[in-house]
Amino acid sequence: MPSSFGIVDLFAGPGGLGEGFASLRESGHATFRIGISVEKEASAHRTLTLRAFLREYQARHGILPEQFIDFHAGLLPEPDWSAVDAKAWRLATHEARALELGTPAAARAIDAAIKKLRDDNDDTILIGGPPCQAYSLVGRARSKGKVGYVPEDDERHYLFREYIRVLDRLRPAAFVMENVKGMLSSTVESRLVFEMLMEDLSSLGKRRGHQYELRAIRVEGGKAKLQEAAQPSDFIVRAEEFGVPQRRHRVIIVGIRSDLVSRAACAEVVISGAARTVRDAIEAMPALRSGISRGRDDASAWRQEVTKAAKQLAAIFRGKRDGHLRDRFLSVAQQMACGSAHLRSNSCLPDGYATSADALLYWIERPDLRAIAQHETRGHMVSDLGRYLFAAVFGDVRGYSPKAGDFPPALSPDHRNWHSGVFNDRFRVQLFDEASTTVTSHISKDGHYFIHPDPIQCRSLTVREAARLQTFPDDYLFLGNRTQQYVQVGNAVPPFLARQIAALIRASLTGDDHRKA
Repeated sequence: MPSSFGIVDLFAGPGGLGEGFASLRESGHATFRIGISVEKEASAHRTLTLRAFLREYQARHGILPEQFIDFHAGLLPEPDWSAVDAKAWRLATHEARALELGTPAAARAIDAAIKKLRDDNDDTILIGGPPCQAYSLVGRARSKGKVGYVPEDDERHYLFREYIRVLDRLRPAAFVMENVKGMLSSTVESRLVFEMLMEDLSSLGKRRGHQYELRAIRVEGGKAKLQEAAQPSDFIVRAEEFGVPQRRHRVIIVGIRSDLVSRAACAEVVISGAARTVRDAIEAMPALRSGISRGRDDASAWRQEVTKAAKQLAAIFRGKRDGHLRDRFLSVAQQMACGSAHLRSNSCLPDGYATSADALLYWIERPDLRAIAQHETRGHMVSDLGRYLFAAVFGDVRGYSPKAGDFPPALSPDHRNWHSGVFNDRFRVQLFDEASTTVTSHISKDGHYFIHPDPIQCRSLTVREAARLQTFPDDYLFLGNRTQQYVQVGNAVPPFLARQIAALIRASLTGDDHRKA
């Protein structure tokens, strides 16, 4: 019988890291089983609970519930999941907990779950990572601007200590801690947070004889392995090296318990290392138009505004030096005049859906589905439509996203810092033939950093497109309002990456190497 590992997932968000681990199977056997996942934000917790329910239901019945497929397709409101399968729902609500880490209630719940995990599995794994706001460069810059802000009093700096407490209590076979790159340079009490963390991890378990050897994930020759880190930057994992269509770079620390570390020395797994692009992930999605946030919002008004912007830009770039740009803007204007505007939402499955053997699409597309969910656009200001159109055409013609200085003066926003360099990338198009830039929670604020590469659609990315760049399967529903959905997607670990890390952890703990992730 293959080994089984019970998982404690802290700061779980919508469950991206846990999804990758829970999805890994060997001869039909789930190697990793989530015993408890903890998330305090209400909408993310709802998402986490629904996913736990679907996992339990599929384990019991082998299929997705028909009620979910209809709910996913928008054919009925959210059902009472306890009426669909009472036992699966009870197990899901016991697994996914809405708790604030660091509180007595959370500590009691986790400690109770630890005992059951030990009884039901061969060993355990701890995964997750403290919130990134206090560590991220942007977060620190914003916090410094707050009146009376004192870094030493910001409890987010110390939330990793709760991760350490659980690690000491659980004594798992391995742990995986994920955070932003800014963690490497963040300081508090005149010390690097990363140094404090490494000291805590290194000293852990000395009295109990269960110390941990810390390892970085190394990619070489299409395979991933664990290695000792020579410097902090060795812990940075680049998602695009694992076949994720996104340049997402995060600190990931792996700890292997000292009594098991000899097995990890030669372990390696084949990864999905082919370079993937935005086109791979979202080109087949139904085309949409954006909305107009102020004033008349219908297909005709939108088409008129985009056509007008295209003609104005063609006139601005009428010189020979910019002939390619001019021609593209004229082409957009002609297409707008001749064709009908797209819908603002479209749930139709693309042609050939769920039939591809491509590793990424095989992971994302799910044959049980009847529709694409959460693929609807936001409204944009009319003035921003011209900027989105310019960015998309410029990116297609020049092969890179325009900086502030590339925009014609007629499109300059009324912002005093526009030409200061501070907002040089305020409007950023995601290029079809490259991996996207990092999908972050900022996508919930506006779409300026996540402009769709197709000028004819002239819009920002939908929740589902962002989720696909994050490699969430199409049957992964994000609950809550649209802003909350964007936040959940941006804060998550790409599940396709997490699955490959899980395969490496399995190989490292069982001694079975050369497995494909």
